[in-house]
Amino acid sequence: MSEHVLVTQGLTKSYGSCQAVKGLDLEVRRGEVFGFLGPNGAGKTTTIRMCLGLIRPTSGRVLVLGRDVGRYGAEVLPRVGALIESPALYPYMSGRDNLLCFADTLCGVPKRRIDELLDLVDLRDRQRDRVQGYSQGMKQRLGLAVAMLHDPEILILDEPANGLDPAGIVEMRSLLRRLAGQGKTIFFSSHVLAEVQQTCDRVAILHLGELIKVAPMGELLHGSGEFKVRVANAIDALAVIRRQPWGRAARELDGMILTASPSGRGRELTEFLVAAGFTPDAVIERAQDLEEVFLQLTGGESR
Repeated sequence: MSEHVLVTQGLTKSYGSCQAVKGLDLEVRRGEVFGFLGPNGAGKTTTIRMCLGLIRPTSGRVLVLGRDVGRYGAEVLPRVGALIESPALYPYMSGRDNLLCFADTLCGVPKRRIDELLDLVDLRDRQRDRVQGYSQGMKQRLGLAVAMLHDPEILILDEPANGLDPAGIVEMRSLLRRLAGQGKTIFFSSHVLAEVQQTCDRVAILHLGELIKVAPMGELLHGSGEFKVRVANAIDALAVIRRQPWGRAARELDGMILTASPSGRGRELTEFLVAAGFTPDAVIERAQDLEEVFLQLTGGESR
């Protein structure tokens, strides 16, 4: 069994002279939650549609479960669940009847699967209510249940938190992590970076159709090379630090000093401060959040 369940090789899509996706190489591992990020117009949705066989690449290919989607889509795509932005549901029907209706089109979905999914997406208590009365978060969860009817191995989701309020976003995060805990592979795009940071194992960042970064979340957010320093006489300590070649960019942040270190390590910064007469109460390596990293890599463009 291959470790990689979704692979793109030199994937390119052109519309006339415009290249929406440029030679994209990605590998998504079995059982991981993989975030696919980029500013608006970066090529995320185009890539997802090529992965699902909805549009044909200009060049390159997509492998799903080791098979070329362009040639063997009918064989492998039934093993994939997809949710592309807002789900296409029947608003005048109940949540349960929506699931039953979609199950009928798939054939072979046991009735117990409906109950399992209603429990999974936390809609058992609202299953008899019409979908038109659901919140956006409930509709998104029901759409995910539809995508899960045939128990797919991979979920490909385009903006699953689209239009959700904060509570709905938290619910979606919890659901995705539960699915990952059941062994599902999840590949999704999102512009809600705080949730991506808490949900994903790895992320890829696309910019102007090109892959500019792919890394585990922990590695991506690793220290920025700066330290937060708490010291009694912060104003005088900051002035001393700024006189050093390595400390010229030091600044005050939330009552602490934010500064580089003589060597990039906290130990040397502590030794410098002690020698200068400013024994610190704390020296903490400053970790970046995903939004900072994203803006640095994409030149500050919006998501």
